[in-house]
Amino acid sequence: MHRLIGGAVAALGLVLGGIAASAQTPTLYFSAIPDDDETRLMERFGKVAEYLSEELGVDVQYVPVKSYAASVTAFRNDQIQLAWFGGLSGVQARLAVPGSQALAQGTEDGAFVSYFIAHESTGLEPSEDFPLDAAGMSFTFGAQTSTSGRLMPEFHIREETGKAPEEFFSQVGFSGDHGQTLRLVSTGAYQVGALNYTVYDTAVAEGAPEVATTRVIWKTPPYPDYNWTIRGDADERFGAGFTEKVKQALIGMDDPELLASFPREGFVEATNDDYAPIEETGRALGILD
Repeated sequence: MHRLIGGAVAALGLVLGGIAASAQTPTLYFSAIPDDDETRLMERFGKVAEYLSEELGVDVQYVPVKSYAASVTAFRNDQIQLAWFGGLSGVQARLAVPGSQALAQGTEDGAFVSYFIAHESTGLEPSEDFPLDAAGMSFTFGAQTSTSGRLMPEFHIREETGKAPEEFFSQVGFSGDHGQTLRLVSTGAYQVGALNYTVYDTAVAEGAPEVATTRVIWKTPPYPDYNWTIRGDADERFGAGFTEKVKQALIGMDDPELLASFPREGFVEATNDDYAPIEETGRALGILD
């Protein structure tokens, strides 16, 4: 009888201990810059959360955010510990949380480009030269802190024309995201716009109606862009070596369905130094302090 009671108590202790340990294991929250509409983002990143949870042995949850700035704020405030940032938002996040690290980038992200697109009514044609004939037309960027939808396009507008965007174009707007830029130019609400090349190429591949009235007229020289960044205190919270474990899980992601959600062919190691050109450009344009 005593043995039975003792065994039951021991078993109960193991169960309670397991529950307590589970309760003490923190959840890893991650997010991504909202470069597409929310429904598509939930579809894209819900399965990524499942993959990471399996690989890391901790609960992982995707947290949607409403804007690029909100993703950086959530990272700074420790509401998320990991994020899929653009080049500029990644720099902003790492500056806000010292010790944070860029872990990985898509195989395409070391040499990313932006497309300048135009409505068919403009008469602008594809060229290897910057579209100087767009002078006086209306133009939209994407989000204000988007690398591919604002930072690099503005840099090249100033570089090629010697003017600020507001001086070169008749009207300048900010659509909020790449998909909306494509929609606005496709309807003629803006005559010209700049966006992430993968968004436009995906629209072409899917036969989206917006591509019927738009065309790519110029693409920027390559620059570093999207990246996975983790907070500098991750190892302290999740255990020694956790940051490296996350990096390996990201680099090891090879499921075509998961990769298509980014869309990327795969992920490779990245470091903060890879994004020094983005930081320099951001400071030069007064976007970074």
